[in-house]
Amino acid sequence: MDYGRLGKTEPTSSKSEPLPNQQDDATSLPKTTAKRYRIKLLLVFALAFLVASAVSVSVLVGIRARASGVSRGDRKPTVAISRTCSRTRYQSLCVNSLLDFPGATSADEHDLVHISVNMTLRRVGRALSASSDINNLAMDLHVRSAYDDCLDLLDGSVDHLARSLIAVAEGNAQPTGSTEDVVTWLSAAMTNQDTCAEGLEEVSGSVKEQMKERLKDLSELVSNSLAIYTAASGDEDFVGIPTQNRRRLMSSAREAGQRRFPAWLRRRERELLEMPAAEVQADIVVAKDGSGTYTSIQEAIKKAPEHSDRRTIIYVKAGKYEEEDLKVGRKKTNLMFIGDGKGKTVITGGKSVADKITTFRTASFAATGSGFIARDMTFENTAGPSKHQAVALRVGADHAVVYRCEILGYQDTLYVHSQRQFYRECDIYGTVDFIFGNAAVVLQNCNIYSRKPMASQKNTITAQNRKDPNQNTGISIHACKILATPDLEASKGSVQSYLGRPWKMYSRTVYMLSSIGGHVDPRGWLEWNGDFALDTLYYGEYMNYGPGAGVSQRVKWPGYKVITTASEASKFTVAKFIYGSSWLPSTGVAFIAGLSV
Repeated sequence: MDYGRLGKTEPTSSKSEPLPNQQDDATSLPKTTAKRYRIKLLLVFALAFLVASAVSVSVLVGIRARASGVSRGDRKPTVAISRTCSRTRYQSLCVNSLLDFPGATSADEHDLVHISVNMTLRRVGRALSASSDINNLAMDLHVRSAYDDCLDLLDGSVDHLARSLIAVAEGNAQPTGSTEDVVTWLSAAMTNQDTCAEGLEEVSGSVKEQMKERLKDLSELVSNSLAIYTAASGDEDFVGIPTQNRRRLMSSAREAGQRRFPAWLRRRERELLEMPAAEVQADIVVAKDGSGTYTSIQEAIKKAPEHSDRRTIIYVKAGKYEEEDLKVGRKKTNLMFIGDGKGKTVITGGKSVADKITTFRTASFAATGSGFIARDMTFENTAGPSKHQAVALRVGADHAVVYRCEILGYQDTLYVHSQRQFYRECDIYGTVDFIFGNAAVVLQNCNIYSRKPMASQKNTITAQNRKDPNQNTGISIHACKILATPDLEASKGSVQSYLGRPWKMYSRTVYMLSSIGGHVDPRGWLEWNGDFALDTLYYGEYMNYGPGAGVSQRVKWPGYKVITTASEASKFTVAKFIYGSSWLPSTGVAFIAGLSV
């Protein structure tokens, strides 16, 4: 099978491809900019080190109090370390890294949960600091793109690990996260490392080699921390889906099911999602004609508060906003964007991998600040199918909601990068792998349109890239309509369309109670390359209907299953898959907590 025609190479490679006729364009940041950037990164690392050190004090004091004269020079692992590391995927690395950490040889298994996260945080922080040292090197545009991605992603991983460390610290009187939170943050930190590595695989040269050395073992260390934590949390029901507080969540789900909106949005936010845009009292108004607070979305994002617990409302009036590098950064929390409707408020861009940048950087709009909400807008990438990977919307924000939005593109339209996300009543258009990433995401009551691809291409709706069996990630498509655009319908029979294919080893995607059109191939799912991941993936279908929903001719892969019980299917509902900490109802977006439609 010719996967090159889809812009893909090896099974574990990046989803971006090198395109012909790319010329080097040596660039570097001005010295003053580079200096400020390096200072910023060093401050981030210093802060992470202080967090790790402060949180460690109580744990290490307890460990030393129990110490029984074990010498730090003794490299033989203790029983506690041996048992702890036996649960990980990289056992030798686990043992050696713990033996190098002060106090680990005197720690019990409970303490080693904290120590593993602490040690990993320090290693990632050091990698971030060391990576900033090469910022002044001359790099062509593609290398600079991959390098900047890595700095951004490492910065995010430091934050995820620092929050996880505080949450798991022994004796923490006011824990800042539940089991679901910690698994989400550790899963996201691992995804960040993988995304960084994927971008570097697209380039060559000394910067790539230097970065690979600085990033060595980071993904594996996060994987080990995640394995140690999930084992300690006692999740035995279903790999990668936390079970803590499940009884409480199910009870809350029943109550939420009786309301129009879910329980993770406050009452005020629920009202905002129902209220006509003209009646919303926005904090910031964006209007191209000058009738608002600002004329550009970029200005509005810049002026929004940082690290805010309060919801900041940005009303974007009807118009076409062609702005580059629109991003709601990690510090911009709880921003809510309200437009005048699909096709009226349009955020558009045209970047693609043909511009010598990574897929990660092609997004017309990106959001990583937690609590991100978008309502009644269109996100579009106009690069077209011939430019291959070109993202319209990338979301790596935790507790993100996209409601009544339109997301338009071809290959790689919607990048559900990481953390917990919910999409409701959205229209999503694309061709190859057009819903992809490694978030824990539920798409509900959405219209998912396959478009006509380039000649000889095949349509694949999803490309989920769960790399580790302990990650709580996957794509759940619930009560949606799987449709074909008119041009694809007109070419019926000449284009094959599939529900998805496995980008990474533990890819996980389910379709439940959805209408599947006749354009979907009877096999349902497509191989990535040979038998890669076919026995480790989890692909499921539950009570779907429509001309393309028949399962008699579906693939016979070990990892594919026709789900026959409501109890199995319910693991991928809002209530159990992304409901952690009751965040969704407070957004005010209508949702179905369980299976009922």
